[in-house]
Amino acid sequence: MFSIEHEFDATVVTLVDEGSSYLQEDVIVMGFEDCITVEQYDPRTDKVQKITLSMTQMRDLAAAISLPEGVYVRDEDGEGEQDGDEEA
Repeated sequence: MFSIEHEFDATVVTLVDEGSSYLQEDVIVMGFEDCITVEQYDPRTDKVQKITLSMTQMRDLAAAISLPEGVYVRDEDGEGEQDGDEEA
């Protein structure tokens, strides 16, 4: 399950873990004009862990999800091209 909220300076997506197995804490993804943050509460440390991605890193991550293993460089159209020699 997830929710989407549009705030003044960000779009906030909250991902709620559902299922019968061990459940993880909610993940909060906040999209700002210049970066994306991903937050999740860590019960072991009793702190919220936060990762900040640039827009370029986020585009790379989105492209990488559907590509096979390898090293890639995105071209100006956002398409991933494999970098270097391919294994035979």
